[in-house]
Amino acid sequence: MASLECLVVPLSCRKVLSKGGSSKWMATLVQSAGFPVLFIPYFIFKIYSPQTSSATIPSKNSPSVFTLTLLYLSLGLLLAGDNMMYSYGLLYLPASTYSLLCATQLAFNAVFSFFLNSQKFTPFIFNSLVLLTISASLLAADTSSEDTTKVSKGEYVIGFLCTLGASAGYSLWLSLTQLAFQKVIKKETITAVLEMQIFPSLVATCICLVGIFASGDWKHLKQEMNEYAQGKISYAMTLVWTAISWQISSVGTVGLIFEASSLFTNVISTFLFWF
Repeated sequence: MASLECLVVPLSCRKVLSKGGSSKWMATLVQSAGFPVLFIPYFIFKIYSPQTSSATIPSKNSPSVFTLTLLYLSLGLLLAGDNMMYSYGLLYLPASTYSLLCATQLAFNAVFSFFLNSQKFTPFIFNSLVLLTISASLLAADTSSEDTTKVSKGEYVIGFLCTLGASAGYSLWLSLTQLAFQKVIKKETITAVLEMQIFPSLVATCICLVGIFASGDWKHLKQEMNEYAQGKISYAMTLVWTAISWQISSVGTVGLIFEASSLFTNVISTFLFWF
């Protein structure tokens, strides 16, 4: 992501991968596994927030359990796949190339917003998208131009395609989240925002856990921790705080989509990070 989430938090995953970590599934897991920390504000708002008729749509118009389950499963699957592709990009690409590809996110988001969210484009919006994309690309090339990674040509291509696909996937996730708020959730509450982050993250975490055990990565995690260049404590702390930071960042993203739009969220995130 050209956003804060894409370029700041995942670089902690790069730290693990570059200092001895090798599990792509673990790097993917931390991008969703911190969701339990959101249960604290969730239950606080659930218990103490007043429920008024203006805050929610009448119960007869509320989505069914089946609809919500299908929604969260779909978004969770997309999130897990997207996170995995970002992990490959972080592993195989230098930071400069990774950041440049993440800058394409705005263009993808513009397309999805037009078709899924009926976003109307004015000259001002178009100008903002073009300027931010070009500026982010130039800054990324300048600040990280000396980064190199010792990967084969095949691995570089995989990283390139995965990062490009992840940028498109994340943009699709943003637009689908906005569409879900408008067409399915139809509630104007902070708990709706937290649910939209918690339950897809739960699905993505379960998928990653299955991947860790199915791939056999779990057998090597202890050795990976012991061989980590900065020590076991640093390894654990990096994973824990990356997971927590990711959730805090993500719930802010979902909240901004809820209040404004997916495209506005992407523009603001890009602006805040680069400028």
